[in-house]
Amino acid sequence: MVESSAILVAGATGQQGGAVARNLLKRGFRVRALTRNPGQVSELKKAGMEVALGNLTDRPSLDEALYGIKRFFLVTTPFEKGMETEVQQGVTAVKAATAAGVEHLVYTSVASVDRATGIPHFETKWKVEQHIRKSGVPATILRPVFFMENFGSSWLLPSIRNGTLALPVHPNRPLQMIALNDIGEVAATAFANPRDYLGQVLELAGDEKTLPDTLKLLSKRIGKPILYEQMPDERSEKMFGKEIATMFRWFNNVGYDVDIASLRRRYGIVLTRFEDLIAGASWVESLK
Repeated sequence: MVESSAILVAGATGQQGGAVARNLLKRGFRVRALTRNPGQVSELKKAGMEVALGNLTDRPSLDEALYGIKRFFLVTTPFEKGMETEVQQGVTAVKAATAAGVEHLVYTSVASVDRATGIPHFETKWKVEQHIRKSGVPATILRPVFFMENFGSSWLLPSIRNGTLALPVHPNRPLQMIALNDIGEVAATAFANPRDYLGQVLELAGDEKTLPDTLKLLSKRIGKPILYEQMPDERSEKMFGKEIATMFRWFNNVGYDVDIASLRRRYGIVLTRFEDLIAGASWVESLK
């Protein structure tokens, strides 16, 4: 049965928003995709979505996009225009959602955001979370960990392709991970079951492995060895910048601590293991 009212999805052409949009469409929801790029309109419509042109920092365009909308998926980012802009995105979007009478906002933040990590792009999401609470808009907050798909990204895949991945994470330090599709699945489930999810904060992780163990699985899958090398902190800052280097230091010293087993039991969520993800990922096939 197709839902009569649409759900506005911010970042529908991005990683998280795209996963949310696909899962909503699969469940029969109408999706209104928010994009600031007119060149993406045709592709989004072809995928079965309505399209609203707008920007998370442009209140008039948000007011127009939210017309008739009671459910809104929000994701913010500091990686395009900086930390202050991410907070502005969240504050502007929440104000627009409040004015529009949104009855269910789902916001994706990041795990451990409330633990004073000192990581700038964690702290900006914490500010957005706090603004959501103060606004009173009914909300579900999802806090995912490190994306499994990061291994197929432009900042890690070239090194993997060359046979050695060097990162500052200690080789014996487990790293919690989540598949992007799982984030989309949980967000869609929250919209479908508001009584169970409104007011909830869910930290999301589906697997936990050391980086050497992760690369062993990937090596077995492609039939080629991939080695792991721990990168010194000073080299990390030069290569990734202070922001990401700070995150890696936190991974080593503290790290995520999502109770994955409890998450599965409480919500009945089927969470993806890394070995399942790489069984059919196109970026993995490109390594063969």
